Amino acid sequence: MLKEFNTHLCTNFPFLLEKPFLIACSGGLDSVVLTHLCFQNKLKFALAHCNFRLRGEQSDADEAFVKQLSENLEVPFHITHFDTLGYVNDKKVSIQMAARTLRYTWFQRILEQHGYGKVLTAHHLDDTLETFLINLSRGTGIKGLSGIPENTSYISRPLLPFSRAHLESYAAKNSLVWREDASNQDAKYLRNKLRLEVIPILKKVHPSFLDNFQRSLSHLAQTADIAESHIAVIKKQLFFYEDGIYKIIIDELKKLEPLEGYLFALFKEYGFVDSQAIIALFDAMSGKELKSATHRLLKDRSALYLMQISNEKGSAESYIIDEYLKEIKHPIHLEFSELNNVHKDNSTKVIYIDKEKLKFPLMLRKWKSGDVFYPLGFNRKKKLSKYFKDEKVPVLLKEKQWLLCSNNAIVWVVGMRADERFKVTAQTKEILRITVGV
Repeated sequence: MLKEFNTHLCTNFPFLLEKPFLIACSGGLDSVVLTHLCFQNKLKFALAHCNFRLRGEQSDADEAFVKQLSENLEVPFHITHFDTLGYVNDKKVSIQMAARTLRYTWFQRILEQHGYGKVLTAHHLDDTLETFLINLSRGTGIKGLSGIPENTSYISRPLLPFSRAHLESYAAKNSLVWREDASNQDAKYLRNKLRLEVIPILKKVHPSFLDNFQRSLSHLAQTADIAESHIAVIKKQLFFYEDGIYKIIIDELKKLEPLEGYLFALFKEYGFVDSQAIIALFDAMSGKELKSATHRLLKDRSALYLMQISNEKGSAESYIIDEYLKEIKHPIHLEFSELNNVHKDNSTKVIYIDKEKLKFPLMLRKWKSGDVFYPLGFNRKKKLSKYFKDEKVPVLLKEKQWLLCSNNAIVWVVGMRADERFKVTAQTKEILRITVGV
């Protein structure tokens, strides 16, 4: 196995030969074998161990074991301790999710602090099979069935081609010792149940099952790449991006066949995996929407609008602008400059107004129901909601719309239309030019 591993490294992980890296070492069989293989290949690495404090003295014994291993090999050792149960109670997540989040966040911090190139985990072929079955049971798409990735931005998994049987054989030949985690035998966890009860039956029914699975996995991964390339082309044709929002024409979506398959592929990365729910939006009333953990998908007239849900909490809905400000950059970019009598016609990006008609400070705020203004060129007021409807402004863009106001009167529907009451006339002495930036 050592020779195979070395060839695999040179072919697929040449960067590990050039720069020190971190090995996530629990003290179990998998990570001990990975550590030994890297040591035998004379690679430069450090060990990192997480004590989740979930198994009392056993957790501490795991920590002591990995520390001793690092001393025996004379490699750097990094250790951290987590209040995992406290995190579970605070974030309301499972223990497995808590442990994953805590350890990978810590790994990233260690990489940044010490300049390691990657963190290596000891996932192997049997882990890939378990993940495949879990994803299959959850109804994920082809990407979820394509296996654990060998490389991400900061994680490498060089043991993925090797089975647990390979690792056990290598450990026996090299007289390696490791720690056994008793929780791995608890079948109440889905992954353990698959490992202990389901996968042994599959291997017994077909002795070459794991080899066949590995070949199928390769085909699936290649098919997934082909599908992703095709979906990228379709998305470029149908998803029109402007001001942080995607607009997708419903009639164009309806032409796709098979429709459900395309909808799943197009929208799954935004958290929408129920194709039937998306189809139901097609004929829904304007304003109907779906929400995922990260995005909104809203029906408005003949289109769907897709936008990310803001992570900002408690952000101000109004901002005061003093008379002497020349520029603001938040929440939008506005520039203010005074002119004499030289000005051009208003546009969507620039307006010229009579400064003497303003009452400072000005206010920048979001629009609300009941707002009215006098559109430039008209001498009668109009409800802003009616103006948006006439201009066919999508609901999502209306929600993002800012108004520049003077003493509660709208001066400018920013980026759209100025107000007639503040326009420059022959009697104007001071002209204020306001420009919206990008």
